[in-house]
Amino acid sequence: MSPSPPLLPTGPVLSPVVRHRPSARTSDRVHDELVSAIRELRITPGASLSETDLAERLQVSRTPIREAIARLADAGLVRVVPQVGTRVGLISLREVEEARFVRESLEVSAFEATCASTAPEVGTLRELLERQERAYRTENFNAFFAADEALHSEIFALSGHPGAWQVVQRSKLQLDRLRRLALPDSTGVRVLIDEHRAIVDALERADVPSGRALISRHARRAMELAPSLREKFPDYFTE
Repeated sequence: MSPSPPLLPTGPVLSPVVRHRPSARTSDRVHDELVSAIRELRITPGASLSETDLAERLQVSRTPIREAIARLADAGLVRVVPQVGTRVGLISLREVEEARFVRESLEVSAFEATCASTAPEVGTLRELLERQERAYRTENFNAFFAADEALHSEIFALSGHPGAWQVVQRSKLQLDRLRRLALPDSTGVRVLIDEHRAIVDALERADVPSGRALISRHARRAMELAPSLREKFPDYFTE
């Protein structure tokens, strides 16, 4: 039997979906909750999904569950085998590497565009670094991940191309699962924070060569951890 990932998010695996917008379809809300749960490893790679169980946990009927699962299958996030059942897809290292390429390429461009502007305002980035430090001290890895994401999003916002971050987000679900699996390593988190600080320092100086090198090294760190994580959780991965 494969081990479960350590220190996964606490609390319910799934939360009942709530209609925040009158126009939001139930199946859309179910889809978004399942994508988030898969991304955050609240539902682990290879886990079996039951329409009946999901409907009970999300407090919806089975019809929107079925529609959401069909969308997840089209996106390759789950596998539906007739007469057998539905399972969450494994972490694809090929897709992780593709996501790394997209993220690194776009974030280097965002960094360069921000440096080309007059006196980049890094106050929000500094605040996010402090949030990461607090999360590190309290070993709140969920809070760290949220602050990590917010910092990178802010770099894209400063560049004048915030929509490019949404492109990155859509491409990196597999990468995020790998990152979440690695997070309980506090030494690794310390390294990530130090790299974030170096990137922000370079941005404040408008030091494009240093920033380009720092972002490239930072973006590739998750792939460096892939072999050890795959050895520890062999049933969670595929090529």
